[in-house]
Amino acid sequence: MVNPDADATFEPSTSHVSRSDDDSWFGHPRQLARLFSTEAMERFGYYGMRALLTLYLTQHFLFSDQTTNGLYGGFTAMVYLTPLIGGILADRYLGSKKSVKFGAIMMSLGYAVLCFGGPTAKPYAMVNGVRHEVVIDSAKQQYVVDGAQRLAIKGQDDGTVDLLAADGRIARSIAKGGFKADADRDPFYTTLMLVALAMITVGNGFFKPNISTIVGSLYATGDRRRDAGFTIFYMGINLGSLFSQILCPFLAVAFGWWAGFGLAAIGMLISWGLIQFAGDKLDGYGDPPPGQASDRSLLIYIGAIVAIPVGWFLFVNLMSSAPAAAGSGIAGYLLALPIMGKMLFFTFLLSVIVIPVWAWKAGNKVEFQMMVAAIVLILFNVVFWTLFEQAGSSLTLFADRNTDLSVFGLFTMTAGQTQFFNAFFIVVLAPLTSMMWNALGRRGIEPSIPIKFAVALAGVGLGFLALVWGTAYAGPDFKVSVWWLALLYLIHSMAELCISPVGLSMITKLSIARVVGLMMGLWFLSISCAQYVAGVVAQVASVETVGGQVTNLRLSLETYAGVFETIGFVSVGIGAVLFVLSPLIKKWMHGVQ
Repeated sequence: MVNPDADATFEPSTSHVSRSDDDSWFGHPRQLARLFSTEAMERFGYYGMRALLTLYLTQHFLFSDQTTNGLYGGFTAMVYLTPLIGGILADRYLGSKKSVKFGAIMMSLGYAVLCFGGPTAKPYAMVNGVRHEVVIDSAKQQYVVDGAQRLAIKGQDDGTVDLLAADGRIARSIAKGGFKADADRDPFYTTLMLVALAMITVGNGFFKPNISTIVGSLYATGDRRRDAGFTIFYMGINLGSLFSQILCPFLAVAFGWWAGFGLAAIGMLISWGLIQFAGDKLDGYGDPPPGQASDRSLLIYIGAIVAIPVGWFLFVNLMSSAPAAAGSGIAGYLLALPIMGKMLFFTFLLSVIVIPVWAWKAGNKVEFQMMVAAIVLILFNVVFWTLFEQAGSSLTLFADRNTDLSVFGLFTMTAGQTQFFNAFFIVVLAPLTSMMWNALGRRGIEPSIPIKFAVALAGVGLGFLALVWGTAYAGPDFKVSVWWLALLYLIHSMAELCISPVGLSMITKLSIARVVGLMMGLWFLSISCAQYVAGVVAQVASVETVGGQVTNLRLSLETYAGVFETIGFVSVGIGAVLFVLSPLIKKWMHGVQ
């Protein structure tokens, strides 16, 4: 699972030569092994938590798909936005090492707080304005309690709901809009969950950009081992996520949600310990910048803690915002966005307009064209990650509801464990892809960066279309084989390897030197926007649930297939557009590879 920001860290050069050149680890500074392990354990915690989050929201708190996918998108958007601030604070005041340790503690505490979810929310239904208790049996069939009767709930394709008596006859038929499902949630534990998500986003902001900066400082300026070192380092992302996405969902099912989140917290705590107890092994690396009149660490830590209620407020606002009224148009949609959506959309829109205008006035023709090429590729990158990041939301819910998770009849996976496929395929395919690009490069036929982006966009679309093809072979229980989902992740992983390794290194080469930092910020902002829009796209695939369970599996399957088919064809079409534009973009890049 190569993160979209995996190569998106601008590593400052360093004037010293690594003290570990005589004590190397696979030909690299010995400290790389510790930082590799630190990153692996941090990703172990994050992806273990992510594998559970949408299921936790729908099955424990009994949020609707609409609320769950919106909150998930907002959370992951914040995860990729806060590193902007964390990186600046580390560069100017804290230093990378202090920032990483503080971020690790904050994230570990956030995962630990998620363990305290309280009692499962109690479902109920409003039937034509009258409240009824809802109960669910061991077969996950939902019933409305109507006096002494328990009436089975069956959703219909036209939006109506039938309530069935014990003999199967229709006792009541509820018109579309007359049946509303919800749940009674403990306000304290709901608040605690949102506070935990805010803690994780704040902690991630301190950790994510700065662990890579320490890795960069291991190498002297011009050291040719740097790129290879980062390749080794980022394998930690995939190895960490690979194991956590198997273990955390397993523990959540076997022992309870607390066990899955608890393991994520332990992984994050180990990550902190690897830096905290490094002894003198990391002395001289990631230290605060020299020349500071006073230590502002305590003030920054207090500010970070104060930021947690701000994150909580943004999540509450996100969950409570009503959609735009029908027929209000684009302007109405934008005005109806929650605060987080407005902040991301308008900042990003302003940036992609103002930056090229500034480049046209401040630079020469070549610089302007290179900046425009960078902006265009960033826009296409947003599209890719918007669709790719359905993994943690709509695809996980699809796995839970409409996928037969039996593996050769030997054992049954959990829905959260299906996210493991991506990490597994990346670990297997990344070395092969690297060898392929090198072989093509030696022959002078390696595709250009725009072509790789186009292939990635077409690939992510083809992955969804492959899954849609698989829905035609769904069984009478309206579930498809898990291997169709594995095929989607295989295609998506190959697509990811065409776009993710390029990362910000390509953007920095295209940027005017005076605004490299600004373009780095725009890159992170674009990923944050993609995560937010991914949540919006997932909301389109929302299906009606009662007590966390779907009321009509056939309608659920048809809804997912329809949405996946649409975004599949759209993505392939956008990839085709970029393929047509690629010669022009390549020309504007003026030889940048």
